[in-house]
Amino acid sequence: MSPVRILRIATGGDGVGRLEDGRTVFVPRTAPGDLVELTHVREHRRYARARLGRVLQPSPDRVEPRCPHYVQDDCGGCQLQHLNSAAQREARRTIVGDALRRIAKLEVGDPELVPATEEFEYRTKITLHADADGRIGLHPLDQPDRVFELVRCHITRAELMSLWRELSSRRELLPRGLRQIVLRLDRREERHVVMVTRDDTAWDGGAALLDALESQGDGVTLWLQPEGGEARAIAGTDQPFPATVFEQVHPAMGDRVRAHAIAGLSEVAGRQVWDLYAGIGETTAALARAGASVESVESDARAVAEAEARGPRAKRHVGRTERVVARLGAPDLVITNPPRTGMDERVTAALATAAPRRVVYISCDPATLARDLTRLPDFKLHSVVAFDLFPQTAHVETVAVLDRAS
Repeated sequence: MSPVRILRIATGGDGVGRLEDGRTVFVPRTAPGDLVELTHVREHRRYARARLGRVLQPSPDRVEPRCPHYVQDDCGGCQLQHLNSAAQREARRTIVGDALRRIAKLEVGDPELVPATEEFEYRTKITLHADADGRIGLHPLDQPDRVFELVRCHITRAELMSLWRELSSRRELLPRGLRQIVLRLDRREERHVVMVTRDDTAWDGGAALLDALESQGDGVTLWLQPEGGEARAIAGTDQPFPATVFEQVHPAMGDRVRAHAIAGLSEVAGRQVWDLYAGIGETTAALARAGASVESVESDARAVAEAEARGPRAKRHVGRTERVVARLGAPDLVITNPPRTGMDERVTAALATAAPRRVVYISCDPATLARDLTRLPDFKLHSVVAFDLFPQTAHVETVAVLDRAS
């Protein structure tokens, strides 16, 4: 097979080239401008997938990855660590712009992208997987059934990696039937270890494990969670912040996204505002303090309880947004921050019926954002800005401001 020139980066982080017969080929770990030999080519009728065999002519955007796991273990946690910072940012801009043009059929350019405050050691949460052979770590690229032993994740905060080193050296104290270990650093700089097990078998080793982690000092809480069940704190501080409630893994950039989204609503004082997929209520609180009357919706009751505890007061609803939204009062403005799957059709239908003056959509997946825009034909895209929340990866956060067509 002839060498292939890589043209751009696609959604998901694969390089895109063309085979001799014109079919598109997707190749992970390649950079725009690379001339490469391919291996493990899997051909489909209209496209192909392959792995990088050898770089014949490297792109000027190519760099040596900082993390040894990226090369030696083919770690799937990062997709773009072989690109320099500028090329990564350009790739993420293009991913957003391409989705808006290709899926939403909008005539727009690639959006402005707000760069990250940190490009390494920014993640405040990491999920490690355990296998039957005792390995604990991450999955290789496109191999969710395999686990390689993690030494250090270079995009995760140093405080959590220090905690992982201590845990790893004392794994004989971990519960049996371990499936995952989630390490999390909360806003108060307290560290949480959530041990997910196959079943709800009793385990009384929390005190011994916490004693073994004494070099980590105060502020470590241990949690036990049966797979599919609720987590419960078993050792550490009393009544800690619920470690399994969703929160942005890059808090500083998450704050910038929230501030931009709220500013995108324009004047909120005296307005009726929906906050959909509200999480722990940080956006709701900011809107309420600015004088808005807010109705928020969040499916996680623990997150809503945390929001209530933090205040200020707002009309908060617990439940799936698609099941609650039809019961909300008429809004002037809406801010929505759905998961990667985007908004359910019942939510976009409710937005169309409610006809607020403006909707601000915070998205962590450009493809589902673009799809949802097609379900809101009575709204026009006013502006779109991307945010670099996840350096070294192909993920990107986007804030789209939509105005109701007059």
